[in-house]
Amino acid sequence: MTSAASAGTWRLGDLTVNRIGFGAMRLPGRVAFGSDKRDPKQAIAVLRRAIELGVNHIDTAAFYFTGDLAANDLIARALAPYPDDLVIATKVWPGRSRVTGDWWWAKPAQLREQVEQNLRTLGRDRLDVVNLRVPGSRRNGSIAEHFGALAELRDAGLIRHLGVSNVTAAQLAEAQAIAPVVCVQNAFGIGSPAEERELLRACGEQGIAYVPFFAIAGTGRESGAVTGEHGAVEEIARAHGASPAQVRLAWTLAQGHNVLAIPGTGDLGHLAENVAAGELRLSGADLARLNALGG
Repeated sequence: MTSAASAGTWRLGDLTVNRIGFGAMRLPGRVAFGSDKRDPKQAIAVLRRAIELGVNHIDTAAFYFTGDLAANDLIARALAPYPDDLVIATKVWPGRSRVTGDWWWAKPAQLREQVEQNLRTLGRDRLDVVNLRVPGSRRNGSIAEHFGALAELRDAGLIRHLGVSNVTAAQLAEAQAIAPVVCVQNAFGIGSPAEERELLRACGEQGIAYVPFFAIAGTGRESGAVTGEHGAVEEIARAHGASPAQVRLAWTLAQGHNVLAIPGTGDLGHLAENVAAGELRLSGADLARLNALGG
């Protein structure tokens, strides 16, 4: 049986995880933040199977929900009491009303409320990793006030490690001047711009995990579908007897030993494919061809 350990391990601070993890965004619904709610029994089965396949890193958020079905609730129902080696990472700053589904952005003083919501719904006394998810409108602004508020919650014992998400290199440096950063979670995949590849490389030099999202989805983003698959991806997939999604995951993992993949799915078959992608080794020619592709 293929294991998530096949791609090797990396560390989130003092926590060691397999490089193939699981993203919970599409667990409650077939399309993230949509109205098509998933069968909770199926979602729970996927989570339990992920653990059986060696996944010990799950990425979630309190705002991952469809209707009355929420990712955090599903994780707690499926996996608590949690395995000792399981690392659950969540994210704050965005908020979403459970009544209307409307989005809002927390002020620094409201981050504690969001952290406590994650503690409560996950059934944890302390969160393993909390990522500060920066809004797109603040990509060139300061994150010091919000990250500083999270650092205070870490000092208070509510959080073990801190990360940042959707950030620039300058924002990462700003955060590191306040408290240690164990991971950067940015959108990244085949065709990503040179500055994002440079940030990935810089994270590796500093021992920081780089955790890409939309590695499979690409331009499909929350819908989970690539808009018009590249012919090169399909050709390489056929040559290896793999799926295009597996090729995208294998390429992502090949970008650095510090890269952690968090593909998400609500389907048992896709879960097995994603984990098996950790065994796929692309050739130098394959990688060069994929590196040359646009977004």
